[in-house]
Amino acid sequence: MKILKLLFLSLFIGTIQLHAQAQGKVTSIMYKFHEHFMTTDIGLPIDGIYLIEGKTKPIIQINADGTGIFQLENLSKKEMVWGIKCSDEGIPIYKEGFDSASYTFWYKIKGSGEWLYTQFLILPNKKKMYLMGDRVKDYEDNTEAKNTESN
Repeated sequence: MKILKLLFLSLFIGTIQLHAQAQGKVTSIMYKFHEHFMTTDIGLPIDGIYLIEGKTKPIIQINADGTGIFQLENLSKKEMVWGIKCSDEGIPIYKEGFDSASYTFWYKIKGSGEWLYTQFLILPNKKKMYLMGDRVKDYEDNTEAKNTESN
């Protein structure tokens, strides 16, 4: 009987750990006296450099670890931290459109105490991601990359 209880306990703990790993890391922030949750994992490759179409600067660089660089119009670069709004369990929150998914992108320039937020828009049919409305990055689905590798 003890072995059976131990087996169930092990399965339960393993399931919890798998669920936590699948959802990614969740960070809690305070904004206007309300707690918000954010993650850096939405299941798509959002890390990379976002540019205004036709320009090479200013950039917004998003790193997978929740850090990045925010380049201002005067071309000075500031370090930042970022995340995508999610539930307290780490499930990204988005609004689905006809051919889009809109997320809330939270960011804070290092040295400032204020969290800011803006729209992060994904257009899956065009394989484009937009940050702040005018910064864009092309992307490839992870599933497409895996299919290409297997051929």
